[in-house]
Amino acid sequence: MARNITKSAAFALGTAAALGAAWVGWGAYTRRTTDQVPYTTALHVDGVEIRRYPDTVVAKTTASSQEEAFRRLFRYIQGENRSETEIEMTAPVSTGREKIAMTAPVASESSGDGMEMAFFLPGEYTAEGAPKPEDETVTVEHVEARTLAVRPFSWYATEDRIAEHRQRLFDTLSAHDLTPTGDPFLLRYDDPWTPPFMRRNEIAVALE
Repeated sequence: MARNITKSAAFALGTAAALGAAWVGWGAYTRRTTDQVPYTTALHVDGVEIRRYPDTVVAKTTASSQEEAFRRLFRYIQGENRSETEIEMTAPVSTGREKIAMTAPVASESSGDGMEMAFFLPGEYTAEGAPKPEDETVTVEHVEARTLAVRPFSWYATEDRIAEHRQRLFDTLSAHDLTPTGDPFLLRYDDPWTPPFMRRNEIAVALE
């Protein structure tokens, strides 16, 4: 009996280890194979990175929930567009809320105004040349070159973590006389199946 229990425990541990390795492997694979929006780093200050981004093109929507916004945009890049073109996924995904005061925590606002989400399109697309969405709630827009202040953090992007790192971001900018403009927003780099300790999230805001 004891031997059978030992074998069962060893089998369970082996299975858990194999599943854990596969989980980590998936996170590493998606990070390696997903293109990222290019940028240059201008400065590092107290855990905040100042980046310069070129002109970009995004597919954008506003929905009542993050899940619905993601589904709309994912359907668009999977071919739900007038040319039925599949578009390569590019990291990060940008999320924010409409009409949010700069002094309020981004993720703790009521969802009454809706959740805004944007997928960055690969660099070869222009706003005019990108496939036109079939869904009228999805738009394709040009974003001019800009400078962002970014504070990274890992694990799940919970409301508490977002609020904490947003406050740290703004405290650092204030301490170094850097002036934000517009609303802060969240950048996510990983799919929902990536292990939490491998996740890359960032709170970002544009600078004057």
